[in-house]
Amino acid sequence: MTPLRHRDEGKHVGRYPFTVTRSFFISTLGCAKNDVDSDKLAGRLRSQGYEEAPHPGDADLVVVNTCAFIEPARAESIETILQMSEFRRPGARLAVTGCLAERHGEELAEALGEVDVVAGFGMDFTAAFPHEDAGRRATEAAVGSAPVLLRARGDIPAFDLLELARPPATTPWAYVKAAEGCDRRCGFCAIPSFRGPQRSRSIESILAEIEALDVSEVVLVAQDLASYGRDQSRRNAPQDAEAAGIIELVEAAAQRVARLRLLYLYPSSLTDRLIDTVCATGVPYFDLSLQHASGRLLRRMRRWGSAERFLERIGRIRAVAPGAALRSSFILGYPGETEEDHDELLSFIEEAELDWAGFFSFSAESGTYAAGLADPVPGELATERLRECAELQDSITAAHRRELVGTTVSVLVDAPGVGRSYREAPEIDGIVRLPPRLGAGSVVAVEVTGAAGPDLEAVPVKTDRSAATIAGYER
Repeated sequence: MTPLRHRDEGKHVGRYPFTVTRSFFISTLGCAKNDVDSDKLAGRLRSQGYEEAPHPGDADLVVVNTCAFIEPARAESIETILQMSEFRRPGARLAVTGCLAERHGEELAEALGEVDVVAGFGMDFTAAFPHEDAGRRATEAAVGSAPVLLRARGDIPAFDLLELARPPATTPWAYVKAAEGCDRRCGFCAIPSFRGPQRSRSIESILAEIEALDVSEVVLVAQDLASYGRDQSRRNAPQDAEAAGIIELVEAAAQRVARLRLLYLYPSSLTDRLIDTVCATGVPYFDLSLQHASGRLLRRMRRWGSAERFLERIGRIRAVAPGAALRSSFILGYPGETEEDHDELLSFIEEAELDWAGFFSFSAESGTYAAGLADPVPGELATERLRECAELQDSITAAHRRELVGTTVSVLVDAPGVGRSYREAPEIDGIVRLPPRLGAGSVVAVEVTGAAGPDLEAVPVKTDRSAATIAGYER
């Protein structure tokens, strides 16, 4: 981790006795799983009598829920912490939680004098500050002037973010986290070291949350969603039942929400039965965690797969649902990546014709297998390869979007002027631009009139056809 420094070294930041406050503001960074954690934190704070403030400058308690996946994410988290410190009013408290707090809590507290408390996952930083809650196993390090609250590794948090109640949804869709942590040990990923092993929720608790949210679309998320339930009674399930847990969850959840979407599927767990189950929901959208296409490099990443295996699975999806939407992400510049590996990835991108893809430069994370590998790829070369892949994928995405012009699709209106069909996941894919008169939460049949890069333009049409048929895939 890059050494942390004060924005103004030597500046003394005054502190106040911690008291329970009446208003809060949460700034969230990182992935959809962090969004869910922040929702759970907001629900917890409201249950304690807090009210949400519209701006950090209006809050008595400012919380930054950080990301620590790769170095740029850590830098953004630190920048946000400093920004929130500047925004807050005199006497307001600044709490830092999330992945960066869990992974580098003591270093954060030492380097950032602006912070009042650094708290790991599930640590109740509002309770009896700065003393340890009764019945909670935690360590509290007196580093600098900010206490650091961390649970003992392996302990279930004092208040389990997975199971906390959430406030009402403010949009027609919501993320729902099915599990925490991960049992895989990919060469580049440090997440299991601070998120811990996979811990799946019960199906009953997930379904109860879906029903309470009362939204039109639920997006199921987890670090390894396809392995949901394997840490419970299915831990020793045979290979042909590898996806039994997520299949059972999808079948039950699809009965309780109009649109169900899955994010983060590990490709080796994408069985024929899981493909059929997802397509049967009427939302044939597949977010596959591929990371590369070179079989040699994937083995070096400690990952399953190859271009041939991935293309076979993609072909199976399209055989069941020709209009299926596919997304993935790829790492460029992993140690040992050769020009031949890169060319194989380019060929795969061209042949696979994914609808969406994200590209990231390799980040050497301390404690991971890849951090000690030989044959590093120069950063400039990794960036060049990333740009080449992104340009190719942008052209494929744009072509797919142009093909939709003149068709009729069913969209969920997220907000005035903005909608999505089954082809677009919220916050990460393109959108469908609509007339602003359409009410948020409505499902509308529209004709696509134009395409601009990843986004579409559309106008409402009158039709008697079912939404599933209009969308291009019959449920």
